[in-house]
Amino acid sequence: MTGGLGVSTENLSVRFGGVPALDRLDLRLAPDKIHGLLGRNGSGKSTLAAVLAGFRQPDEGRVLIDGGDLGTGLSPYEDAVVTSRICLIRESGDLVDSAPVKQALALARSLRPYWDDDLAGELLDKFEVPTRKKVQKLSRGKKSALGVVLGLASRAPLTIFDESYLGMDVPSRTLFYDALLADYTEVPRTIVLSTHLVSEVSALLEEVVILDNGKLVTQSPVDSLRGRGASIVGPAAAVDELTTGLTVLAEQRLGGTKSVTVLGDLDDALLAKAHSAGLEIGPVGLQDLFVHLTGTTRPKESTR
Repeated sequence: MTGGLGVSTENLSVRFGGVPALDRLDLRLAPDKIHGLLGRNGSGKSTLAAVLAGFRQPDEGRVLIDGGDLGTGLSPYEDAVVTSRICLIRESGDLVDSAPVKQALALARSLRPYWDDDLAGELLDKFEVPTRKKVQKLSRGKKSALGVVLGLASRAPLTIFDESYLGMDVPSRTLFYDALLADYTEVPRTIVLSTHLVSEVSALLEEVVILDNGKLVTQSPVDSLRGRGASIVGPAAAVDELTTGLTVLAEQRLGGTKSVTVLGDLDDALLAKAHSAGLEIGPVGLQDLFVHLTGTTRPKESTR
């Protein structure tokens, strides 16, 4: 391994029938990190994953891959050297259904320069994937497990999982998360997890990209993103006073008690004021922030 690959996009746009799936997207994925690509259904996650892997060409803008022995600024589209170092595993698996599992493994072995047979065998045993069966005879869960094995065992410097584990049950997904983290620790590379199962993967992620309607909502280290929100609970009048001028994501009221979720840092003066007013300040989970940032009701500046 020569280390993970970095990715950058510039003014990246993809349209289907004139409707933008990606809309002038600028982002940078640092190498050797686990990135979460988050968004609601139809947000553009799968389109972005396909473009990053060179599966399709953008209508406008470009993708550049760099790092390791590739140098700087290479496009993945129709470049066999670049794409051999990028592995995209989609929910469909992109597998030949009529082929036996062992043939799918042989094909991956021939295409992936960093393929690890020992890891593949270990994971096949853990997920109990039968290698003599044809892919079409596997259950949906076993097909998903096979895709996960192909992705992890590729040890590609850029590995992208696009909702590839949705067919797996909770214990199998937990096994996947554990295997991913263990192998990433042993062999660091750039990993992108495209998902809407935010609560399940949040502990794995180092960086987060959130898309909505093909646009970039935010890109941030996970810890920084978590620190951008807070919940404030207490007497309604005191909560209203404290949150004047803050960006309110959501609010609930029960009798005289009000709970407000705000976006933005609470400085020491605000925290001291909240404490003196008897208000409770709590963190906002990554999933809650994701829901609020991609909901139909956009964050609004408080006018109180």
